[in-house]
Amino acid sequence: MTHILHIDASARPGIAGTDNHGSHSRHLTYQFVSQWQSGRPQDTVTYRDIGQNPPSIINHDWIASAFTPEERLEPWMKKALAESDQLVDELIDADIVVIGTPLYNFGMPATLKAWIDQVVRAGRTVEFDDSNPIDPYVPKLTDRERHAVVLTARGGVNMAPGEEMAHLNHLEPHLATALQFMGITHIHYVAIEGQEVGGEVLAASIANALHKIEALVDELQTAVGVAPIPVPA
Repeated sequence: MTHILHIDASARPGIAGTDNHGSHSRHLTYQFVSQWQSGRPQDTVTYRDIGQNPPSIINHDWIASAFTPEERLEPWMKKALAESDQLVDELIDADIVVIGTPLYNFGMPATLKAWIDQVVRAGRTVEFDDSNPIDPYVPKLTDRERHAVVLTARGGVNMAPGEEMAHLNHLEPHLATALQFMGITHIHYVAIEGQEVGGEVLAASIANALHKIEALVDELQTAVGVAPIPVPA
């Protein structure tokens, strides 16, 4: 079986097209996960809504605990890392990490940055090699192939890599750096653009994104070796 970790980071709780002021990124993740499960109902999903239930911001206690060897952790340190341990466990368990996020002010929402800070953990998702002072970081999530599906919604247009306004988009590059740092190197992107423009521009972008998601689900189900179950005629 394949296990999916489904993360929504939008501050909007509803789904665009269904709820007033609904989230386009939530619409994309819903489409991806529901399409996946329609072909593979036996696969499992862990859902985490960090947009409505933000992870804790790391503080002094977290830092002191995270950089203390396991055998020297005091009870208060284990308590300080309990939330992080749960989030890391969810990430490690996942074969596919589906992240739905808007582009807020050139980058990721604070809630998604808080999740990144909780899961990039020395000894859990990345290791240090003291023998290599230039590049001592060793990703730990390389024990098996994992995929990340980054589904984004942007207010502006032409913000994909290589396009005219790409210099304003630090969301996907930031996420890619963090995911690859931990060892997740198969990253797939689908975006909706034009929320601020609306009209035909937004409608065309939504239709294009949904088409890409449909193709991506088929591609990934083949890549992970789980062809969709045929629907009886």
